[in-house]
Amino acid sequence: MATETVGVREPIKFGEGYELDFRPRRLHHGSHVLKLERIPLEILVLLLEHNNEIVTREQIVSRIWGPDVFLDTDNSIRGAIRKLRRVLEDDAETPRFILTVTGQGYRFIAPVMASGETTLANPPEQNPSSLFEQDKERVEKTPRAGTALEATKRSTRTRLLAVAVASLVVACFAILFAVSARRRTSSLPGTTPRKIVLAVLPFENLSRDPDQEFFSDGLTEEMIAQIGKLNRRQLAVIARSSVAKYAGSTLTAREIGRELNADYLLEGSVRRSAEHARITVQLIQAQNQTALWTESYDRELKDVLAVQDSVVRSIADQIHLSLTEEQKARLANSRRARPEAYVAYLKGRYYWNKRTGDNMRKAEAYFQQAIDSDPTYAAAYSGLADCNSGLAWHGYKSPAEALSKANAAARKAIELDPQSGEAHASLGLMLSHHWEWAEAEAEFGRALELDPQYANAHHWYGDYLSIHSRHEEAVSEARRALELDPLNLMISTWAGLRYYLARNYSAAIEQNRDSVELDPNFAAAHLLLGEDYVQAGTHSEAIDELKRAAALSGNSPIYASQVGVALAAAGRMREALQVARELQASSTKTYVSPYGLAQIYATLHMEDETFQWLQSAYDDHAVWMGYLAVDPVFDRYRSDRRFQDLLARIGLP
Repeated sequence: MATETVGVREPIKFGEGYELDFRPRRLHHGSHVLKLERIPLEILVLLLEHNNEIVTREQIVSRIWGPDVFLDTDNSIRGAIRKLRRVLEDDAETPRFILTVTGQGYRFIAPVMASGETTLANPPEQNPSSLFEQDKERVEKTPRAGTALEATKRSTRTRLLAVAVASLVVACFAILFAVSARRRTSSLPGTTPRKIVLAVLPFENLSRDPDQEFFSDGLTEEMIAQIGKLNRRQLAVIARSSVAKYAGSTLTAREIGRELNADYLLEGSVRRSAEHARITVQLIQAQNQTALWTESYDRELKDVLAVQDSVVRSIADQIHLSLTEEQKARLANSRRARPEAYVAYLKGRYYWNKRTGDNMRKAEAYFQQAIDSDPTYAAAYSGLADCNSGLAWHGYKSPAEALSKANAAARKAIELDPQSGEAHASLGLMLSHHWEWAEAEAEFGRALELDPQYANAHHWYGDYLSIHSRHEEAVSEARRALELDPLNLMISTWAGLRYYLARNYSAAIEQNRDSVELDPNFAAAHLLLGEDYVQAGTHSEAIDELKRAAALSGNSPIYASQVGVALAAAGRMREALQVARELQASSTKTYVSPYGLAQIYATLHMEDETFQWLQSAYDDHAVWMGYLAVDPVFDRYRSDRRFQDLLARIGLP
């Protein structure tokens, strides 16, 4: 895919003291050279060429990657813009250079000057040529001095002025036509209107007790989940992780609405005592900051679920959503929960969202506590299943212990609530870990049919597709999960895994760098970034990232084994073998996945040991064995009959 740019090749000055020099491809600020990678540099060129105009994502994609790109371009663009802002010391909230135009693209707002000019006019369209190639023929034909050059400049200015005036006239007519057309088509029968977008802002904890944060956070998440189950053709609800940053925000409703591209905001507060909760909610129209509806509820904890149903019903009325008879019946028959079960469930989700080993164990205990208090609580069983699947994947529990629990819990959740997309997705994840492929895909399909806005269903189904070498579909699912929940660290990190398993290491590195940037203390992001570096051959960076990941994970054996892989890839055989010996010794005290040991020996090219530990991983039903068909660590063994036999037994192509 060619990287392309058009127009001006003379240095461009902008802001105060910044200059982009095309020939050496450098960005200067005063006497300093500012380092920019290829994609951010190309986007900067495009923004400068279209100074003070909106540059759409489609324009950026066309310029950087071309029309048929196999890449999560949205995240790549966001990452590149973040890097540009960091180099330019720009602030997204109060920009001096790059303004984000929500739902449209970006605009470069600083003054721009070309050599000898006061402003940079947009160059006329021409055949694009790469920024990274010398256009020798054009350079040779450029006049050096004299009246011919001056005449050419005057002629060019005249033509550009005429084009600009004509473009302005055309643009005015186009805007008038578009407004008129929108008015006409919005009332036409069969026209599909844009979805209403609603954001549930983090509920404020009025008790001021930090130990009660789980309750306000849990209430926010539950409200998002319940509202999201309304008419999905008419309504889109923004995911929890994308609204979390607005906790305690001083931004106005209009400003938040603009940033989230949301039509309505639901604000709330909660004050909880031992057995009671006072909940206040307010529905606001973002554009004009009008409060459409406000209500306060003073209820016992056992009635909090009924309060949620009442709020959901009121929102549907206020924004004129059409509901099915089944939805109306469910909302009319208010739900109840035992207070202790509901509180335990909210604590479980609070800790589950943190996704570390210790927090997943805490979450598991709270979900089990909720089930013990109320054995009919379907959502608690689904949470218990997710915890055990996660603990097995990250190597904190053996598959024998974790997967049997996940299986029983997910099936119980479906038995209690067959219409729960969340429960079907949980079962699909467990079945995938258990190598029951056909049943897993069927459960993911059912989950997405019941709840197409459940981000985790797309996220886990993407993993299933990668395992089966269906990489384009996998990237598509990862992209959809990110659209639904763009700030979810686990989803962002696993989007990088989709590229890694497709052998697109540059895209994987870019995605996982973004994940690390979102939270530098998130162990899984460092783990996958380190694995990316191993395959890209940048050994020093790989070892640093994987050691960081292992430390953040509490030295989980599956994380520690990847340090061994990185050391082996770097040719540090003695240190890699030492990691393997230490893991084997610790296996008498804690679970150590044989798959990680097989990866170390495979990277050391120790064939007998590799297949010895792969056989142990198969016998152990190690979760990571599911990746065997696509794991690049084992590429050199793919033609081996023993390897092909293992794939056949797992049921992989």
